Amino acid sequence: MNRKKATLLLADGTVFQGTLVGKDGTNGGEICFNTGMTGYQEIYTDPSYTGQIIVNTTPHIGNYGVVEDEAQSAYPLIAGIVVNDFSEVYSRVDSTQSLQSYLEQHNITGVADIDTRRLVRHIRSKGAMNAIISSTITSIEELQIELDKVPDMNGLELSSQVSTKESYYFGDENAPIKVACVDYGIKRNILRCLSERGAYCKVFPAKTNLAEMEEWNPDAYFLSNGPGDPAVMDYAVETIKEMLELNKPLFGICLGHQLLARACDVSTYKMHHGHRGLNHPIKNLLSGKSEITSQNHGFVVTKSDIEGNDKVEITHIHLNDGTVAGIKLKHKPAFSVQYHPESSPGPDDSRYLFDQFIALIQN
Repeated sequence: MNRKKATLLLADGTVFQGTLVGKDGTNGGEICFNTGMTGYQEIYTDPSYTGQIIVNTTPHIGNYGVVEDEAQSAYPLIAGIVVNDFSEVYSRVDSTQSLQSYLEQHNITGVADIDTRRLVRHIRSKGAMNAIISSTITSIEELQIELDKVPDMNGLELSSQVSTKESYYFGDENAPIKVACVDYGIKRNILRCLSERGAYCKVFPAKTNLAEMEEWNPDAYFLSNGPGDPAVMDYAVETIKEMLELNKPLFGICLGHQLLARACDVSTYKMHHGHRGLNHPIKNLLSGKSEITSQNHGFVVTKSDIEGNDKVEITHIHLNDGTVAGIKLKHKPAFSVQYHPESSPGPDDSRYLFDQFIALIQN
């Protein structure tokens, strides 16, 4: 196919030349890679990827098109994509449009025909960094000027930007359990997993105060995934501290996990290049069993802060690097995990966590 040329420039000066996919233009963000072999649409529409350029390690992207039901939010919020082999031809019966038209529709610029193996090895070695993609700026010097304007993910608050502006409901209003979900960038499949287990959910904006949520009289609280640095979300930490005083069941996923930890005096830090993929091995320290998980995070809680902490204990660890993958509070009905038990995409090994949450509420 005869595509327009596009350039990828990394913050350390590394340049890759390829061809344009998506919308003609210039987009910048933090570059990271996802090792999943499938699920590109779910990845692109996960609000946790807001402001990031996604490198797909699987070589063929676009070959099965786009299906609306698989979107995890109303539209993709990624800053761009980098792929090896991009296909405008798709072959799935229920696909409604090509990935190319989908990216154009949502003003996302990407670059294809890149040696993604070389690029991923570079990021894995040098760490996550800002980058910029452009099909309209050919001068590296001019592109560097634009790249310098891209904000650093470290210290960046994004949840309030992607969160719902108005509260909304999800599930059967006659369900026996009411769960208040705080939307820091919630995925649709989380809400599906809760509603399938008999929960009626009300989703609140990220900065909603506890008094307003309590007016609905929920049985429990859920803290969602989301983008950005938890260390600058004091508004969320203070609200979570108030939630814990109620002694209602509380469950957090990903960013929600990090915020729960910070509410218990456990710090967080930015990882070298994060965990993003569908096959990350986790060990449940309570059961002794392992599970294969879907992950997407660039920040993690500080393990040394938990050791000796009289409020928190570690329940899950990442078997690749030993980082904290789950915690529970010792004297409160609250727990959280760093990974994504709702998957979408990914395996469903960890969906038992939703069952545990429902059981905690029922008990």
